[in-house]
Amino acid sequence: MAGSELTNVKSPRVKAARRLTKRAFREQDRRFLAEGPQAVREALKLDGVVLELFATAEAELRHAELVTQAMLQGVPVHRASGEVMSELSQTVTPQGLLAVCRFVHVPLEEALDGEPKLVAMLAHVRDPGNAGTVMRAADAAGADAVIFTDASVDPYNGKCVRASAGSLFHLPVVIGAPVAPAVRQLRERGMRVLAADGAGKHTLDDVDLSGPTVWIFGNEAWGLPEEIRAEADDVVRVPIYGQAESLNLATAAAVCLYSSARAQRVP
Repeated sequence: MAGSELTNVKSPRVKAARRLTKRAFREQDRRFLAEGPQAVREALKLDGVVLELFATAEAELRHAELVTQAMLQGVPVHRASGEVMSELSQTVTPQGLLAVCRFVHVPLEEALDGEPKLVAMLAHVRDPGNAGTVMRAADAAGADAVIFTDASVDPYNGKCVRASAGSLFHLPVVIGAPVAPAVRQLRERGMRVLAADGAGKHTLDDVDLSGPTVWIFGNEAWGLPEEIRAEADDVVRVPIYGQAESLNLATAAAVCLYSSARAQRVP
């Protein structure tokens, strides 16, 4: 690794990366931070996404293949002291590897290119951990896209990026989409629109999930507002067979997405 170790937390390079912990600066620079080896590994698989890589000496040895891959791609790699990495990290225990990445989201039209069969839409979802976990579940279930509506959390939030475990780099992600126009475009693609809500009239056991489907998931605390439920073809709840009052958003989303994925794959 070329260059001396970065030790000054107030150096311009460190300050430029540190500012990306704030949404306003992320949007201004169109860059975000991806922390940890899993996120860095997946980001490096996309051409031109990683713009800089910071690594501690220990991480450089532990993840030598990632550092080498970054250098082969022409990515500037900076060795960072533990103090600098702590300044950049948004976790209690930094993993010693952090990438500055360019934005990867796409327009809705591009995300829906082809014949999408399964799409997750996050409406008014505010918790970044839940949002990232839904991205991960959608990716695992083989979804074609994830749509963040204009009232949802920023998918480039550090906690959201970490919770996605690299899935942010795997499937098309749309941000800032108004609900009604997005639903209209999805219907034009022949997709059935289902709203997941604990107050739904029907359960997953009652509905046919074999066709192209978009699931709308709402806020963790109060679910989906009536105007969004009204946009859906049906409001569906996950059946509760035991004594739990409910499932959290990410768990319910995983159940819904996998139910659709399985129904679409049954001969």
